[in-house]
Amino acid sequence: MARVGPWGAALNEYDLLVIGAGPAGAAAALRGAAQGLRVALVDRHAFPRNKLCGGGVTGRARREAAALLGGTPPDALMEPRGHFEFYADGAPLGRIEGVPPVWMTTRVAFDAHLVEAALDAGAADFTGRPVAEIDPDVPAATLRDGTRLTAPLMVGADGATGVVARALHGAPPDPERLGFALEIEAPPAPDAGADAPVRIDFGAAAWGYGWSFPKSGSTTVGVGGVHARNPSMKAAMRDYLALLDIADEEARLQGAFLPFGHFHRRPGRGGVMLAGDAAGLVDPMTGEGIGHALASGRMAAEAAAQALCGGHPHRALRHYGKALRPMHRSLRYAIFLRHLVYGTRLRDGFISAFRRSGRLRYDYMRMLGGELEYDDIARRALARLPGLAARATAARLRPARS
Repeated sequence: MARVGPWGAALNEYDLLVIGAGPAGAAAALRGAAQGLRVALVDRHAFPRNKLCGGGVTGRARREAAALLGGTPPDALMEPRGHFEFYADGAPLGRIEGVPPVWMTTRVAFDAHLVEAALDAGAADFTGRPVAEIDPDVPAATLRDGTRLTAPLMVGADGATGVVARALHGAPPDPERLGFALEIEAPPAPDAGADAPVRIDFGAAAWGYGWSFPKSGSTTVGVGGVHARNPSMKAAMRDYLALLDIADEEARLQGAFLPFGHFHRRPGRGGVMLAGDAAGLVDPMTGEGIGHALASGRMAAEAAAQALCGGHPHRALRHYGKALRPMHRSLRYAIFLRHLVYGTRLRDGFISAFRRSGRLRYDYMRMLGGELEYDDIARRALARLPGLAARATAARLRPARS
């Protein structure tokens, strides 16, 4: 993919620097270049490259990708899955089908496709060239090979612990709000056809869950949850693999930190905007970040174009923050719901209700599909609180009576 844009080759001066070429960064570079901005796309990795991620693309994320790419992503890139099985602590909660599907992809292919689209749109290629230093006040990025790139605006899209977020905030996210996930690519299941179910296991990790995502070439299996509440995530992963009767593949384990319900209310500083994981825009309920990454990268590029076209680059962060408000509001509702699903006091009541109510399972999948928003789910959950509390109490008392 090595190529250089038609501008900035001599002076390395651009309109927009994008640090990180995952979904958020690629979306920012693609949208920015499509609007006529001189964009430099920087990443320490050359693409294609591997990336820990279950690879589940929700309906909301797929629509965002389609809008960015100017059409539905290629069929070869995404496999629809419309059958789902839910478990809690190893016990079945129910199976559901006939709901909005989740599309399965690999980040190797998905991210490379987005980067290729951004470069085709005109972004200058600085992938495979790690950043040595960020100067957020210019803004500027100095690469390890000595190249210095400057622009009036920068998008930091290199993750929650990436170089841009560290340059702005110094300390990493609060461990109580930081998630951690482990994952392997196991061989495909014998019945990994179009009807193979996606499996979700509540309780496979504390304040988190386990997943088994069937794909044509593999099965992505992992566990994730709040890092501070899982002192031995490897043990949780071993237990989950044993539950699924998968040989212990610890040598092939991949791990990654993610902001799990901790978003930056002010998503940047000065001429720097944070997008995707770097801005903490990860779903606190599901850990899914692709949809928010694509949307926030697009919003950051649109804010940059609006500010630069008006001759006021310093206004970009204000435009961007305004565009993010609905997403922030949804994340606040999701944080509230996470306490119902994963918290110790009402968790048993939620699990009992989830087992008994096909409607609750259906609404959960509609939320993943983008047909319901978290505020809709939160209002319904509030109406259920008395019943959840009663079921939680009954569940705690039941063993004592036996």
